[in-house]
Amino acid sequence: MAPVAVISDPTNIEATSDNIDAVNVLKSNTKKNSKGLYDESEFDKAKDKSNFRQFDDACDQVKNFYAQQHTLQTVAFNLKARHDFHNKARAHMTVWEAMEKLNTFIDECDPDTQESQVTHLLQSAEAIRNEGKPRWMQLVGLIHDLGKLLFFFGAQGQWDVVGDTFPVGCAFDERIIFGTESFSKNEDFKNLIYSTKFGIYSPGCGLDNVMLSWGHDEYLYHIVKDQSTIPDEGLAMIRYHSFYPWHRENAYHELMNEHDKKMLEAVRAFNPYDLYSKSDEVPNLDKLKPYYLELIDEFFPKKILRW
Repeated sequence: MAPVAVISDPTNIEATSDNIDAVNVLKSNTKKNSKGLYDESEFDKAKDKSNFRQFDDACDQVKNFYAQQHTLQTVAFNLKARHDFHNKARAHMTVWEAMEKLNTFIDECDPDTQESQVTHLLQSAEAIRNEGKPRWMQLVGLIHDLGKLLFFFGAQGQWDVVGDTFPVGCAFDERIIFGTESFSKNEDFKNLIYSTKFGIYSPGCGLDNVMLSWGHDEYLYHIVKDQSTIPDEGLAMIRYHSFYPWHRENAYHELMNEHDKKMLEAVRAFNPYDLYSKSDEVPNLDKLKPYYLELIDEFFPKKILRW
């Protein structure tokens, strides 16, 4: 809502003028700091982006993670994971409680940071907020990795929680991190159907009809789409933010429909705030909490979510 001048004495013309001037300054600052969804990010201009996602120099822990993920993310596993998601009882908690629970989790496949997850979430959200992006996008920055709670809810390891995502049920594209050779032990690798270009899909079928490797992106997407008022662009940012073969390497575009083309631009607009906001500077949790609690309430009609 736009700032409103409060005039205690309508006969005091000088005071009225001062209040109007103050409102005009607030409006000017708001307009100056606001950015549209697709406006280019500014916060990361001075950063050396060559230092991010350096998997060639990654430690053995990261390489071993992807070797395991690429072996075990099969069609059979993904069908079972989705069945379990829809049929097993899960935890009930607020969004903020979920953030606090996640704070002890360290992502084994992230070569860029070893900070806690809440630190990364706040860094992303604050970068989006400071550039005046839409409030729903600020919220997406705050929650986009909350699906890593899956680690505490029956995951078999980290390989079915984190890492770059990719479709299963069709040929593994060479643009997936570490290439197709890392899938050689995957039982689908030489399957007569799953190893073909389109596999169980068809050209232009739309990504809503494609089964992406199970993990925190898919998990949170299914939670948020049914329990929030976040728009489609925000839901796409959540579901596809780790789908780097698609939004960065331009793989699997043959599966897209017209809706996906619009969502691709939204995911690309979000990516800098996810990737390049990572730093050693830790946000002040106590100072920021009231703002983000209000933001959460704005887009989640019910305080307690089913996780």
